[in-house]
Amino acid sequence: MSHTHLQFIAGERRPGSAEELSIIEPATGAEITTGTAAATTDVDAAVSAAAQAFPEWSSRTPADRSEALYRWADVLRGRADELAALESRNGGKPIKLAEGFDIPGVVDNVAFFAGAARNLDGKASAEYSGDHTSTIRREPVGVVGSIAPWNYPMQMAAWKILPAVAAGNTVVLKPSEMTPLTSLVFAETAVEAGIPAGVINIVTGTGPVTGAALVSHPEVAMVSFTGSTVVGRQVAATAAGAVKRVHLELGGKAPFVVFDDADLEAAARGAVAGALINAGQDCTAATRAYVQRPRYDEFVQRVAELLEGVRIGPVDDPETDLGSLISLAHRDRVAAMVERATAAGAKIVRGGRIPAHTPDAGAYYEPTLITDAAQDSEIVQQEVFGPVLVCLPFDTDDEAIDLANDTVYGLAASAWSNNVFRTQRAAREIRAGCVWINDHIPIISEMPHGGYRASGFGKDMSAYSFDEYTNIKHVMSDITGATRKPWHDVIFHGD
Repeated sequence: MSHTHLQFIAGERRPGSAEELSIIEPATGAEITTGTAAATTDVDAAVSAAAQAFPEWSSRTPADRSEALYRWADVLRGRADELAALESRNGGKPIKLAEGFDIPGVVDNVAFFAGAARNLDGKASAEYSGDHTSTIRREPVGVVGSIAPWNYPMQMAAWKILPAVAAGNTVVLKPSEMTPLTSLVFAETAVEAGIPAGVINIVTGTGPVTGAALVSHPEVAMVSFTGSTVVGRQVAATAAGAVKRVHLELGGKAPFVVFDDADLEAAARGAVAGALINAGQDCTAATRAYVQRPRYDEFVQRVAELLEGVRIGPVDDPETDLGSLISLAHRDRVAAMVERATAAGAKIVRGGRIPAHTPDAGAYYEPTLITDAAQDSEIVQQEVFGPVLVCLPFDTDDEAIDLANDTVYGLAASAWSNNVFRTQRAAREIRAGCVWINDHIPIISEMPHGGYRASGFGKDMSAYSFDEYTNIKHVMSDITGATRKPWHDVIFHGD
């Protein structure tokens, strides 16, 4: 039986001190490897390693940190095929998704932050008071405790780690205990590239033990969490008790608004791709398609036709379009939400089943299109996190905007129209951290990713993410040399 050390602390793999973990291939149910989870003592060791590495790493010049990150990108490029295969197997992803999206995205993120490390901007130095020079310093926060989800294991590790270390922080990352394998290799390749041991540490374990110990650790200055809104609230509450900085990227329920003058074929293809990427296990996935009534039936028919052509199969087959969900338990949760929707009166146009030709232990679910659901129903309001698209009609543009905003979430949305005034109104009035126009899902390293409302706050990627991982310090220096300052008159009287 294969056994893997699932902790990476102070530059080396280590076993954990808690219970045994079994790492499963969700597409087949086969065991990939086993290892032991991190206990509180392992978290202590990882935080200590990060704290010890912080003074040296934070005092390096931006150019030094930049060069290390560029070397890291080169190392990752050389291991891209290996990493894609591992990400596909551990996450149940089609190999073409891992090869074409996940791993190239990580490499690009590393290269972006290598450049961004030398561009930590601030307000221009100037004599704002007239007799002092004011300057702004961006300084690293310290040890960052990060918690990443299972849906994009390596990309989420990158989004957490890169802006933090580029700004001079050190990191302890807890990946999901279901998908830790590429995060461990990611940290190893950083050391291989010359980033000092202890700058990046990985602790693999459960949320109630490992995650809780990391969030509450007194030497952790900041917590960055990506995951569900329910758990995000718990993380924020724990961090608030110690007045820690918090960055949260939480759930989403992205609306997909199709106006009657849209290119219907483009919108239908965009809806299918946006709903099914990563088997729908994406917080920005298209989940609620609102289509103006004159085009509604045509849109539903075309989406159903496109879904029929989606290929479900082994994740190592380059012809496979749709992989598995992360686990049988999660598949059953998705299936139960669909069943409750139909019991409440919704109609399944296509899908809604476990595919017959997939392995019994594989966590597959058919791509599913649902209509006739009520706006206030669970299937419309709550995150399914599976390959399920709900389609609803609307009549007026005002109604479309209202429906798009009618959930607690605000992570992403898209609007489809050939009328620039309609799309710009949607961009202004839909309350979400990202609004795509005539597309859905593309992300780029140069632009921020983050949400409104119950989708959290703070940004991943882009130079905006440095706002999360730096403290802003004002330094004010007298330029007059005068012993007596004009403002002293509020205390002293006369000469």
